[in-house]
Amino acid sequence: MSESTLAWVAAGVRDLIGAHTQAQDAGRTDAVVALYAPDAVLELPGADPVFGRDALRAAFTRWAPTKPQQHLVANTVITAAAEDEATAVSDVVFLQRGESGWAVQVVGRYEDTLRRYGDGWRFQRRVTTYQA
Repeated sequence: MSESTLAWVAAGVRDLIGAHTQAQDAGRTDAVVALYAPDAVLELPGADPVFGRDALRAAFTRWAPTKPQQHLVANTVITAAAEDEATAVSDVVFLQRGESGWAVQVVGRYEDTLRRYGDGWRFQRRVTTYQA
């Protein structure tokens, strides 16, 4: 893979991750779900995997913010890349604003498998782990 292709893949992956974060924090469920492949899977600690867009829509609807929140995603590393598939690992800190201000709720990591479709990159699989 050429250096320019790798740069193009990395930019697409980072844009997808950023779009997901911003849509989720704004409570735009349909926008979040549109970023997943039709047969995508989402895995969270202590929960059964969520398979497909209908289940993802139900889950993200339940998780819609009721007060200001912010997922800070950083240190994204592309661990494998091809023109139509990539894997990436990112650190995440989830903050929520309460009566006494912003507070860290969760520190974790995303391990993503992403695929490129005709209209852009989509999540095929996201595995979230929490740091102790």
